[in-house]
Amino acid sequence: MGVPKAEIQIGQHPILLYLLERFRWPGPTLLVTAPGRTAPPGSERFSAEATDPQSGLGPLRGVLTALEHAKTPATLITTVDMPGLSFVHLLWLIEQLNACSNAIGVMSTRTIDGQPLIEPFPSIFTREARQVVHDQLALGRRSVYRLHTELAMHCVASPVEWPEDVWTNLNEPDDLLRFTQRLPNS
Repeated sequence: MGVPKAEIQIGQHPILLYLLERFRWPGPTLLVTAPGRTAPPGSERFSAEATDPQSGLGPLRGVLTALEHAKTPATLITTVDMPGLSFVHLLWLIEQLNACSNAIGVMSTRTIDGQPLIEPFPSIFTREARQVVHDQLALGRRSVYRLHTELAMHCVASPVEWPEDVWTNLNEPDDLLRFTQRLPNS
């Protein structure tokens, strides 16, 4: 992207503020940052910030950091580079977790060209998932996606009416350009 993803601007706003506005989350928010990348623009609007204790362990380390610092029975996990998400999508994940009483977490799936695809983010985890995530990292496994093989991790088909923009992932400058061109007033 040319800059750390947490420093991306959407319109004239830091991406973190853009996301908080889209989520309109009524509860506590926790920003997980990498070592050396603390306090990015917009971080002051989060309830708390936690920094991974070690860099280079990927998104699964970020999930564990979030679970280690969470003050709630369940933790929704999103990424800074998915600006198409909104409160509706997060609420749906909560509903899915509530419907799966024995689950330690829920990931969604979507269908592309007739094939199911597991989407590791956004996802939701219970406190009980912390040990599973810890054990995966201890074994040298860094993939959030691979958590779907855990028996108590449920994968649920996302609603077909969700627009494709929900799955937008900002990995290259062109991704950001395409996303911002679709915004109203762009």
